[in-house]
Amino acid sequence: MPNIRQPNELQSLTGVGPKVEQALNRLGLYSFRDLLFHLPTRYEDRTTQVDIASLKPGIPQLLEGEITSQSVVPGRRMQAVLTFEDITGAARIRLFHFSRAYLTTLKNADAVRIFGEPRINQGVTEFIHPEISVFKGEPPPLDDTLTPIYPTTDGLSQPRLRDIIRQALAKGPDFYALEELLDAAHTKNRPALWDALVALHQPAKGLPASPFVERLAFEELLAHRLLLLTRRDDYVRFQAPELKSRATEARQALLSQLPFDLTNAQQRVLSEIDQDLTRGHPMLRLLQGDVGSGKTLVAALASLPVIEAGFQVALMAPTELLSEQHAAQFSEWFRPLGISVGWLTGSMKAQPRRTILEQLSNGACQIVIGTHALFQDEIVFKRLGLAIIDEQHRFGVAQRLLLREKGQGLTPHQLIMTATPIPRTLAMTHFADLDVSTLDELPPGRTPVDTRILSQARASEITERLDTQFNEGGQAYWVCTLIEETEQSVAEAAESRTEKLRLQLPHRRIGLVHGRMKADDKSQVMMAFANGQLDLLVATTVIEVGVNVPNANIMVIENPERLGLAQLHQLRGRVGRGARVSFCMLLAGETISQQSRDRLNLLKETNDGFVLAEADLRLRGPGDVTGTRQTGELSFRVADLAEHADMLDEIAELAEMIRLEHTDIREQLIERWIGHEEHFAHV
Repeated sequence: MPNIRQPNELQSLTGVGPKVEQALNRLGLYSFRDLLFHLPTRYEDRTTQVDIASLKPGIPQLLEGEITSQSVVPGRRMQAVLTFEDITGAARIRLFHFSRAYLTTLKNADAVRIFGEPRINQGVTEFIHPEISVFKGEPPPLDDTLTPIYPTTDGLSQPRLRDIIRQALAKGPDFYALEELLDAAHTKNRPALWDALVALHQPAKGLPASPFVERLAFEELLAHRLLLLTRRDDYVRFQAPELKSRATEARQALLSQLPFDLTNAQQRVLSEIDQDLTRGHPMLRLLQGDVGSGKTLVAALASLPVIEAGFQVALMAPTELLSEQHAAQFSEWFRPLGISVGWLTGSMKAQPRRTILEQLSNGACQIVIGTHALFQDEIVFKRLGLAIIDEQHRFGVAQRLLLREKGQGLTPHQLIMTATPIPRTLAMTHFADLDVSTLDELPPGRTPVDTRILSQARASEITERLDTQFNEGGQAYWVCTLIEETEQSVAEAAESRTEKLRLQLPHRRIGLVHGRMKADDKSQVMMAFANGQLDLLVATTVIEVGVNVPNANIMVIENPERLGLAQLHQLRGRVGRGARVSFCMLLAGETISQQSRDRLNLLKETNDGFVLAEADLRLRGPGDVTGTRQTGELSFRVADLAEHADMLDEIAELAEMIRLEHTDIREQLIERWIGHEEHFAHV
C-alpha cells in the first residue's frame, strides 16, 4: 500500500487524465488516500423517482424519460433548449454549457434520468442545468442509498468525482491498512476508521449513523487542535523583544489624564500581557472584549513598556476612518508623554507619506497607526516590537505573516483584538494557537442600549421620533441590509430609504454610505457624520466597525432578521457611547419566522455579547460569529461544533499529550485531515 504519494498516482484510475488530475490537485487531492478523506458536505435523495405531473417546484427531484427535441438558441449567452417528456407530460431543460457532441449523445439516448430543482417560468416547468444520466437500453435500478455531494472545482463534475472516489474505496481496507492512530480508550469503542469512512461515503440507508460521524469528528477536531498547537510551538521558537520594565511612570502619567479608573478586568488583562512581554518569545494573544469594554486603552497601556525599551509599535485597523480615530486618540494620550504618533494609510498624499516612511525607518516615529497599508513591502521599521491588530477577523492569516516579517531579526509581539466575543467552543477550536484574554466588565457609567422590536410599518413613526432627537442635538444611524432594491427582496435598500428620509426630513442633513462607494467618498461621509456635520447616516453594514461617534444615540436597523446576533450586537454598539440615553430600533419584516423572532427577543433582553455569541454559534454556526472568513481559515469536513462540543475537553487533554509525547502521531493526524492546508500553519 502506498504510504507516500506516488507521482501521477491518480491517473491509474479510470477517467482520470492530466486535466482531471489537475482539478483533483486543486482540491488538495494527490493520492488514493486523500480521496478517502475527501468527505461529502451533504447528500441528495435519488432513491425515489417522480413524474412530471407530480413535481414540486423548488425541491431537487429525480425523473426518468426521454429528450424529444432540442435547439440551440443564439444570443448574448448561447443556450441549448431541450424538451424532456415522460408519460405524464413535458418539461423544458436549459443548458448554458454544452457541446454539439453532448447534444448528439442526448439525442441518441434510449432514456435519460434527470436530477434537479424544477421551477415554473411563465407557466412552463423547467430545469436549469440538471444532472443528466444517459442510457442505451433499459436504465439500471435506482440507487438504494443517498447520493453524496462533494466539494468540487471547475472541470470536475459531481458524477465524475463520485466515480473516482468509488474506485478508491473499491480498493478495500487491506490496500490502505489505515492506522488506528488512537486507542480504544479515546475512540470510546466507536466504529473502526475504515467502516466510518465507508459509512459517510456510501451510507447504507438514510443519513450516516451518528457513531460513524462521531468517530471521524473526534479525529478531525483533534487534528485541527494539534495543527494549531504546532503553529504555536513553531511561533514561540522565534526570538522577540524581552522587556524588563513595565513603564509604570508612563502608565501612571497616562492614567492620571483619564477621568476614570481602570476596571478590574482591564488590570487583570494588562498583567497577562505584561507577563508575555517579559518572556523573550513572541506574545500571541487574543484580547476579546464586548463593545465599549476598553480594549483600546489596554492596547495603549501595553504599548508603553515596548516604546520605553526603544522599540516601535504598529496598530492596524480595518478601515481608514477607524485608523484615523485611533490615531487621534493615541495622539491625545501619548503626545503629553513625549511619544511621537504617526498615521499611515493607502490614500495619503506623496509628501506626508514619504515623511512617515522616513520616520519609521529611522525610528523617529515610535507608534504608527494605519490600515493594511502597513503590510506593504516599502514599509520598513527600525525596530518593530509590537503589532496590534484591531478586529482580527478582517485580516487574513497571510497578512499577519507579512507583519511578523517586519521585525528586522526579532519577531514582534502580537496583540490581536476583537469586539466579537468568542464562545468557548470556538476558542478551543479556531483560536487554540492564541492565549485568550477577556475583558468581561464594562467601565462604570455605560448605560445599556434600550433595544425595541417594531414593525416595518412603523417606519414613519420612527422618523418623527428621530426629528425630536435631532432637535435635542442627537444623531442617528439608519441601517439597511441591501444597497439597491431587487425583485427577490422585500428589504428596503439604502438608496431608496435615503430618498424617502430626505422627503420626510427635508430640513435635516442626511448622508449615505455603502460598500460600493469609493473608499474616499465613503470616508468623507463617515467623517462628516463623526464631526457632527450630518444628523442622520443611512448605511449598509459597512458601519459595523470603523466609526466612533459618542453623540449618536439612535440606531435603526431594517430587516434585522437577515443578520446574525453577533453582527446586530456590533451594530448596536455604535450607539450608547456618550451620556445620552440610547435606543436601538429593530424594524422587523411582517412575515419573520418564530426562530427569527426568538433571536431578536434575545437581543432585546441582553446586552451581553458573550451570551449572544454562544446563541449565534448554536443557531447559525461559527462563520457568523467569527465574521468574514480569513484567508487560510480551516473549515471542518465532518465535525459540527454545536453537535460535538462535548468532545472538546477530552480532545484538548489528548492533544496536549500527543503534542508532548507522540510527534509521529501528531504529524500523521495533521496530514490525514488537513494535508494540503498545512502551509497556513506557520503563521
